[in-house]
Amino acid sequence: MTVAYYFVVVFHVIACVFLIGVVLLQQGKNQDLASAFGGGGTQTAFGPRGSANVLSKATTILAGAFMITCLALSMLRPKPTSVLDQAGQSTAPAAVPSAPAASVPAASVPPASAPAAPAVPAPAASPSAQ
Repeated sequence: MTVAYYFVVVFHVIACVFLIGVVLLQQGKNQDLASAFGGGGTQTAFGPRGSANVLSKATTILAGAFMITCLALSMLRPKPTSVLDQAGQSTAPAAVPSAPAASVPAASVPPASAPAAPAVPAPAASPSAQ
């Protein structure tokens, strides 16, 4: 399975390089913005474009190869390598050494018989009550 993965990686890189080259070689149809929306003559913005040339066919084929190799690479990856892949696996937790209890001075510990402080303070007198 690893050999197939690396074969698909090589094919994917080749398809990417050729796709970049083919897209960069293509010439724009109507290069100004006015011609895209009816200002350029007989062609409309989304009208017929005529027959496809070799570069547009190559772009379509290479884009399809790129998508297929992307899917194949996601299915053929050899082993989980990311932290997110390993997070879902159930593994026994490692033994964590416990730290010794911190010594607290006896003066800071309140006695057990001390009354608890009131949780809510008494309301203050309103200015109108004076």
